[in-house]
Amino acid sequence: MAAMEESRKAIVEDRQPPARRWRVRPIRRFVHLFLGLMLLFCAVLLAGFLYFAETVASLETPRHPKADAIVVLTGGFQRIDQALELLRQGAGERLLISGVNPTTSGNQIRRFTQSSSRLFECCVDIGHDALDTIGNANETARWISDHGYRTVLVVTNNYHMPRSLLELRRSDTRTEFLSYPVINSDLKNGNWLGQPLVVKTILSEYVKYSVAMLRDVIGAGTASGLRGDEAARAALR
Repeated sequence: MAAMEESRKAIVEDRQPPARRWRVRPIRRFVHLFLGLMLLFCAVLLAGFLYFAETVASLETPRHPKADAIVVLTGGFQRIDQALELLRQGAGERLLISGVNPTTSGNQIRRFTQSSSRLFECCVDIGHDALDTIGNANETARWISDHGYRTVLVVTNNYHMPRSLLELRRSDTRTEFLSYPVINSDLKNGNWLGQPLVVKTILSEYVKYSVAMLRDVIGAGTASGLRGDEAARAALR
């Protein structure tokens, strides 16, 4: 039956005008090539996503963290609580809370975290200028430059850590940044694949991380992510 079908197709193709056969074959080759490239692209994306998730899952908090200072990137009070505890333990001599909403004061954060006023007065700085992770990095770089720190402990969620370190190291190549991931979801056992919200969060962060990496490869510029710079730019328009 297969041989008969092939013979039939050959006869049909032979009956087609030569010009039409010439047009059809390149189109088929193009479609096959396009589909093959799309499958390869999807396979690369999937492999990259799984590798990113595995990298995030392998992150662990250091047992005895120690640096000149600490920076926490806002996004949840659990991060701030952890950073303040590290400060109390002497993991760093000073703490920057980067990316705080301008309507939120240091006193409000202190009361919410039930921290002592003495700790905030002596050792905590509140950064209101950062709008995003790039802004966090630039705000932190300025703070580091003002104080002359050489090593800084970075506190943020585990899924946010790879992109945070990438942006921080791009903004400040001289400082050593040490990761202190805050782990909200256990990714090691693979159960997170059945949790849509966790998958969405990891996938979103993977896309943002990939875009940040692509910017490095092509050398593309970007906005500073700082509130003051954005306001100045808006005023010039």
